[in-house]
Amino acid sequence: MTKKALAAVALAGLISLSGTALAEEDKTVTVFKTPWCGCCQVWTDAVEKAGYHVIVKDMEDLSAIKKQAGVPAEMEGCHTAVIGDDRKYVIEGHVPLEAIEKMMSERPDIRGIAVPGMPQGSLGMGYDPSARYTVYSLSAKPSETPQPYMTTGE
Repeated sequence: MTKKALAAVALAGLISLSGTALAEEDKTVTVFKTPWCGCCQVWTDAVEKAGYHVIVKDMEDLSAIKKQAGVPAEMEGCHTAVIGDDRKYVIEGHVPLEAIEKMMSERPDIRGIAVPGMPQGSLGMGYDPSARYTVYSLSAKPSETPQPYMTTGE
């Protein structure tokens, strides 16, 4: 093999490795939750089972995390997560896997997505695929009102 061909093979290998590394970072979810919350643990386990690498950060008080993530009070759920590589997204509350996958494939210009409160039938709350609730997008601009991103159970 010539030096030129060898260099091309090496470059192709590096490109595929860096693509794999980026894909892995996109599949890493850091979850901030309280240590005693069972529904948060069920959500975390489901995310991990779906193929994401999950890092759990148990904390007594999540208010500073929610504030730092820019989650409006009316959008708060019981846990806050972050996903992504150079583009980080917030996942607030019992967001379904379909909404996470949609966000990560579309890469919208938003801060993240949220399911406020603890809707019955949501992931972690007795998961029922027919349960109806709204997933909201959190604007990249904190002054803008959250908008519906998707509705489950339709």
